Amino acid sequence: MLRVGIVAGEDSGDVLGADLMRSIKSLLGADAVEFVGIAGPRMQAEGCESLYDISELSLMGLVEVLAHLPKVLGMRRHLTRYFHDHRPDVFVGIDAPDFNLGLERKLRQSGIPTVQYVGPNVWAWRQYRLKKIAHSTDMMMTLFPFEPPIYAKYGIEACFVGHPMANRVALVPDRGSARDRLGVSADDTLIALLPGSRRSEAERLGTLFLDTAAWCYARRPHLRFVIPMANARTRSVLEQQIAERDDHLPLMLMDGGAHDAMLAADVTLLASGTAALEAMLLKTPMVVAYRMAWLTHQIVKRLVKVPFVSLANVLAGYELVPELLQDQAKPEILGGALLDYLDDEPRVASLRATYRDLHQKIMSEDGDLAAKTVIDIARRSDRP
Repeated sequence: MLRVGIVAGEDSGDVLGADLMRSIKSLLGADAVEFVGIAGPRMQAEGCESLYDISELSLMGLVEVLAHLPKVLGMRRHLTRYFHDHRPDVFVGIDAPDFNLGLERKLRQSGIPTVQYVGPNVWAWRQYRLKKIAHSTDMMMTLFPFEPPIYAKYGIEACFVGHPMANRVALVPDRGSARDRLGVSADDTLIALLPGSRRSEAERLGTLFLDTAAWCYARRPHLRFVIPMANARTRSVLEQQIAERDDHLPLMLMDGGAHDAMLAADVTLLASGTAALEAMLLKTPMVVAYRMAWLTHQIVKRLVKVPFVSLANVLAGYELVPELLQDQAKPEILGGALLDYLDDEPRVASLRATYRDLHQKIMSEDGDLAAKTVIDIARRSDRP
């Protein structure tokens, strides 16, 4: 029986973790492996025992995290003791590097092999973390091909495993079927709004995105809008924000369904993060917007080493899609950027062609490579 310790820190990590678990079970057999750690609903559906609610790690912002720091550190101490007492054959940290790398270092010191799946964006900021990573993990599994050489300079073993989403999404997605599933006709003009999967993001961006929708609707009254909610926490925030409005937007609020919402949409307004990558893979025009606490922004902008926040722009190497942050994230600016797409078909066609090129660069030839790597690291400790 292979015993895997595994910790995911938010919704996107839950998606990656569920894919990884499914792949490991397909290689070894469902009865030959068990998983325990911190998991979201997808990972739990695949059989992971979760010791904490994943929402307790879904924190964003340097300043905002401070209020929760004592609780988070207590969780990490408890997990360290738990895995020392119930030793896994391998531990996998999925994203959440500020939490997972410290846990991995303790576990590795006690002889437990460790894997970090999705490294911190050291190519973007806080490169000093590379020294910590070198002491924390036996293997770094990266989603993007430009990352392993960066880790290699610091003696960190790393491999590009591809992004599971890139292998799962067709190079030419079926937009019509997504519209059918949502009950949207081919003639409707649909804008998807994705203000983030964290409650704090919904609180900060929800009203902004709704104001942007209202700005667009006032100028194009034929528009329709859809908001796929990542979880019940963000849904409750958006429902309250919508209830306080009197503009009666033609708005569909969904539980989940971000994939179909973005695929069906003519254009998407979203927070930076994994949703931007998914929109790129779905070949959907997007506008990226984000606001964070003033002090967090002042700290972050002094640490960041790259000019872009969205993965589409990072992969392209230039501003392929608009990024409107902080004071630029205003309804009239965001709305203007959204409507510009609707008025420029040649631009949209060119954008989709570039999306396809980027899509192919992050696909893996072996969809089970991440699972095979985890199994190999677990078995290394058994070798003479």
